Amino acid sequence: MLEIQKKLSNTFYSILSLPATAMGFALSIQIAALSWLMRTKYNLDLHEIGFVWAAGPLAGIIGQPIIGLISDKVWFWKGRRRPFILIGGTIAALMLFALPNIDKISGFFGVGNIIVVAVFVALTLDLAINVSFNPTRAIIADVTPEGVPRTKGYTWMQTISGSFGVLAYALGAIFGNYFLIFFGVFLVLAFSLIPMFFIEEPRDLQTALAENEPESKTDWNQFSKLLLAHSFSWIGVQTMFVYMIGYVEQKLNPSTSDETGQILSISFLILSAVGAILPVFVLEPITEKIGRVKTHLSCVAVMSLAYLGIVLIGTSSLIVWILMAVAGVGWAAIVSLPFAIMSEKVNKNRMGLFMGIFNLSVVLPQLFVSLVLGTFVQNAGDKNIIFIISTVSLAVSALLWFMVHDSKVKTVSEKTIAKGH
Repeated sequence: MLEIQKKLSNTFYSILSLPATAMGFALSIQIAALSWLMRTKYNLDLHEIGFVWAAGPLAGIIGQPIIGLISDKVWFWKGRRRPFILIGGTIAALMLFALPNIDKISGFFGVGNIIVVAVFVALTLDLAINVSFNPTRAIIADVTPEGVPRTKGYTWMQTISGSFGVLAYALGAIFGNYFLIFFGVFLVLAFSLIPMFFIEEPRDLQTALAENEPESKTDWNQFSKLLLAHSFSWIGVQTMFVYMIGYVEQKLNPSTSDETGQILSISFLILSAVGAILPVFVLEPITEKIGRVKTHLSCVAVMSLAYLGIVLIGTSSLIVWILMAVAGVGWAAIVSLPFAIMSEKVNKNRMGLFMGIFNLSVVLPQLFVSLVLGTFVQNAGDKNIIFIISTVSLAVSALLWFMVHDSKVKTVSEKTIAKGH
């Protein structure tokens, strides 16, 4: 084991964050470019774009729990999470390369309906992301002690990942989505493969856990309440991600498809920039004072208010971008704090499985947004409905988080004192 891992140095936290960053970057590309490509290059309607996006959640429903369960039990290539990160990262890079070439792939295989090929590529990409995302998050819990160090692991994960998410949207806004996609192919591959040579996984999780914390049991009551609260957050977030292009086209009147893509890229860039800066530098210190749950629900409420602002006064790109910055407060929390909260309510020896189950609170809302809301949004005369749905969903989520309680855990220093060291 490297000394930086033994000491849990900031360098180690940075390296530990890179595999999740690779998958986050792939997801950022998917968010920035998938709807844009489907709309501008392949001329799909909004409800057809929803069908393409539905492929990912379907992959997640099946993929994450299964991969999580398997990764808890197996050991090969010197790890339980490592093999899935390596395989998933490679496939994700290949599918990113395929995204702008869907028409060529369709022609090569003689498939007349381009939606079929688009769904296949989106499904394979999201399956690859899901295959890797679960282990990239579970490995953080595997190699960090419970309490402050684990919270730090997940806030660092979001700060590093969010920073590269900002880079993704910046590249899309400045150089265009095609450049972003091809740059992402190389970054996703590098960040999936290289860090795995610098992280040593514990061969026996029970032995590793016993050194720092007691054997844990799953609090199913709290876990189920957490899933419900997090689900409503993702209904709000995913509705914006998938259908915001419809809002931009109607309310902001871009003159070209490139301008549409630029407005979307800058919007997501700003959201991600705030989401990257806050976790380590703002949210982590606040959680130590008022707790993770109170911090989280407050941030989700702020995001709901920001989306309400877009409904009421979002009449220009500048106003929308300012309010997206406010919404970034909620995004910073949603993609970092729930992982730390969840990890202390479940059996640590089955972290991969529970990460997979936890992911259902993301993919089931995504599926609902894609399959149920798509036609509704398409037929709505006023595309403000997109942000109305997001506003209400996030407000409900904030209220539901009141039912979730912070776990009472000791810091590493407190445990050391208690042992008399």
